Amino acid sequence: MPFPWLSASILFPIGSALLIPFVPDKGDGKQVRWFALGVALVTFLITVGGYLNGYDPSVEGLQLAQHIDWLPQLGLAWSVGADGLSMPLILLTSFITALAALAAWPVSFKPKLFYFLLLAMDGGQIAVFAVQDMLLFFLAWELELIPVYLLLAIWGGKKRQYAATKFILYTAGSSLFILLAGLAMAFYGDSISFEYTALMAKDFSAQFQLLCYAGLLIAFGVKLPIVPLHTWLPDAHGEATAPVHMLLAGILLKMGGYALLRFNVQLLPAAHAQFAPLLVVLGVVNIIYAALTSFAQRNLKRKIAYSSISHMGFVLIGIGSFSALGTSGAMLQMISHGLIGASLFFLVGATYDRTHTLQLDEMGGVGQKMRKMFALWTVCSLASLALPGMSGFVSELMVFVGFVTSEVYTLSFRVVMAVLAAVGVILTPIYLLSMLREIFFGKENAELASHSNLVDAEPREIYVISCLLVPIIGIGLYPRIMTDSYRASIEALVRRETSAMALVIPTPASGLIRQASVQAPSLTG
Repeated sequence: MPFPWLSASILFPIGSALLIPFVPDKGDGKQVRWFALGVALVTFLITVGGYLNGYDPSVEGLQLAQHIDWLPQLGLAWSVGADGLSMPLILLTSFITALAALAAWPVSFKPKLFYFLLLAMDGGQIAVFAVQDMLLFFLAWELELIPVYLLLAIWGGKKRQYAATKFILYTAGSSLFILLAGLAMAFYGDSISFEYTALMAKDFSAQFQLLCYAGLLIAFGVKLPIVPLHTWLPDAHGEATAPVHMLLAGILLKMGGYALLRFNVQLLPAAHAQFAPLLVVLGVVNIIYAALTSFAQRNLKRKIAYSSISHMGFVLIGIGSFSALGTSGAMLQMISHGLIGASLFFLVGATYDRTHTLQLDEMGGVGQKMRKMFALWTVCSLASLALPGMSGFVSELMVFVGFVTSEVYTLSFRVVMAVLAAVGVILTPIYLLSMLREIFFGKENAELASHSNLVDAEPREIYVISCLLVPIIGIGLYPRIMTDSYRASIEALVRRETSAMALVIPTPASGLIRQASVQAPSLTG
């Protein structure tokens, strides 16, 4: 019997978290943080071991699968597996969590509870990507909410209770749509099953698909987040600590994009053919609105938070592109933004620890005293504004080219959407570079310079950023190191999308779609 890599990567951090109360510690967290870091590293090694020993990137179907009947009378089972849609995000989750455990090194307030929640999140978020059962997915989705709420409510800033409550109201409330849609799909037809493969085989009616798609779009749109369901994110980021920032930006937002691909596109392809133009429009709105809002922010955390919302707009455009290149770009954008977002928010936390302010007006002239920190900020900001040679450039270019060359949409729609999205791309370097100028080379704040402990970047901080920059630059220089891991699954997904185009019924939105039959282009062609 093969080793259960995915089950181990889910259960090991959760089981280890339950041992934290028994870890001998004097209350300062010096022992428990080593334990948590070790568990997070072992979890990362388990996911890497699964990728190297049981995952074949050229296979489009499910791999590393494990199925154990739970309540067969109700069709419930422990079912896990990975394909190209989930394996890269499983690796990203364990990688970012390990770095977040290292970023949490200074945590001294209730350290056991903090690391308990961190490890519980690790297993819960891997489960979101690995489970192959709709009910298990819902349970993993809900399990992940509780640690985030507590991490915000206990270790957040001055308005932490407000931010945590808003987060739980938005995300838990929208999760009801997942449960309702999952139950509806499971009980549809003669057989009862929550497994993805069984749901894919069911012949859902067009109207049923539209209803389920709309509900799931709201649920996943909150997590992505899609404007106007985004307002919880700037508040959450505004109050979170650096390691929680990394988990929010690096992993949490990707759950929404993954779920859109897994459920809305894969399980409900006929409805996706109807909603795809709306996704593209919403993606453009995300890019422009969030970029303009970020431009106006004077709070550093909120500026980067709105930047994250803007970048996730490319994911929506790629998902709605009906092209293998565009959809692959959306997948790469999720991975790329997970790495870049985690690096920027880690630097925000490190900068706040030194300046004790988040207001750009109160920062200034610290570049001479923090030269290494300025260098780290500059490289990560250049990655965020999609500098050629870094992962953000490749992913955004793939989305643009994939959408513009898609034969599904009318030429006028493609041109208008591409031009509008380009406006956001132009705004991004403006607000990021002006932010750098204000922090490091603006008018010197004499009080800040005289009273703050403006030490330069420490070895731990340089190490964390270096670990994130290696894949950012590696993917930028050789994208196939990542795209080959999911190419087969993406091409199969797009073939399923395009074959459902024949089921599109005339609607106002479908007027943007060419009604002729279309062949799904491959990534290699």
